[in-house]
Amino acid sequence: MKEQQEFTIVINATPEKVWKILWGDKTYSQWTAIFSEGSYAKTDWKEGSKVLFLTPDGRGMVSRIKKMIPNKYMLFEHLGIIEDHIENLESKEAKEWGGAIEEYVLEQVDNKTFLTVKMDVVEEYKNFFLDTWPKAMDKIKELVEKKN
Repeated sequence: MKEQQEFTIVINATPEKVWKILWGDKTYSQWTAIFSEGSYAKTDWKEGSKVLFLTPDGRGMVSRIKKMIPNKYMLFEHLGIIEDHIENLESKEAKEWGGAIEEYVLEQVDNKTFLTVKMDVVEEYKNFFLDTWPKAMDKIKELVEKKN
């Protein structure tokens, strides 16, 4: 059973600057370290492409970029999990995550960006994300505003 969580933050920068921080190779690892130190993504960041969200020890998520509008919108669909660097779409845990979405919406208002993240979460990780997403949003804001 999945539950959707939603997080929003206002960032003093254009959506283009926020987008670069979200999906840049170096900066992606900086803000996602809140969830797992050393985490990274393997993808070409193109609509329809597979994404492997990984930790240094080879755990993570197998996902797909379902929709992408540069500087405005990114939608991931989670397909399964990764254990020991191996994609797993069949286990109970993988099937629990299967079909879960993770959505990023960037809206410009004046010279600011409203960043909203919505994520389907399985029960086991509900409190983890309630605790870590606000910290990750603060880190994104810090990284973007530092670059201004």
